[in-house]
Amino acid sequence: MIPRDTIEPESLALRALAATLADERRAERLLTLTGLTPDELRARAGEPSMLAACLAFLEAHEPDLLAVADAIGERPEALVAARETLER
Repeated sequence: MIPRDTIEPESLALRALAATLADERRAERLLTLTGLTPDELRARAGEPSMLAACLAFLEAHEPDLLAVADAIGERPEALVAARETLER
């Protein structure tokens, strides 16, 4: 098992994005509110700015942040810290 403090922000954000997209309601909300298309999301999923934006989307609605953090076995604060790192 990888110690939590060594998990790369990109990896954490990708796991959060996958969990976001696994929930149909949350996935639709992400696409609607961000204006992204599924193709654009796929094409840019590895970009730090896109990953940060997806984490910011979760932060903007605490129930989603908590649900996704729980789904991937992380603390919500870890997702916030990952977004902050990706925005640098």
